Amino acid sequence: MTLLAYSRPFWPLFLHVLGAMLLFGATLAAFVAAAAGYGRAAFRSLLLAVPFWILMLGAGTWLNSDADGVWNGQTWLQLGMNIAGPGVLALLVAIGTAYWWTRSGNVRAARICTGITGVYILLLAVAWLAMSGKWG
Repeated sequence: MTLLAYSRPFWPLFLHVLGAMLLFGATLAAFVAAAAGYGRAAFRSLLLAVPFWILMLGAGTWLNSDADGVWNGQTWLQLGMNIAGPGVLALLVAIGTAYWWTRSGNVRAARICTGITGVYILLLAVAWLAMSGKWG
């Protein structure tokens, strides 16, 4: 396994993993803040997650383009891309509900924000496991 990781380009892999870790951490912080009832902290954490999502997806695309199609059709890659791509919609909906919650103080918005961030964390964890284990 060490030889496999060593043979890949350093910067795209480093930036992809860094972006993924920061995205997971910011989303987890938003989930904890939303569950604890801190709407502004959840909103700020979710706003911070957007550049991390861009870094993760951009570096992952860069890494895949450097591989010259070697990984095309792999289950772990398809699963990761299917979670990362549409996952931004869940992130944007969570940002919108967190903003609604901070402006109105509506309990329903707090529950929606907490639920969406919780589901997104679970999806990110599945992608994380698929990428680390190289399923299929």
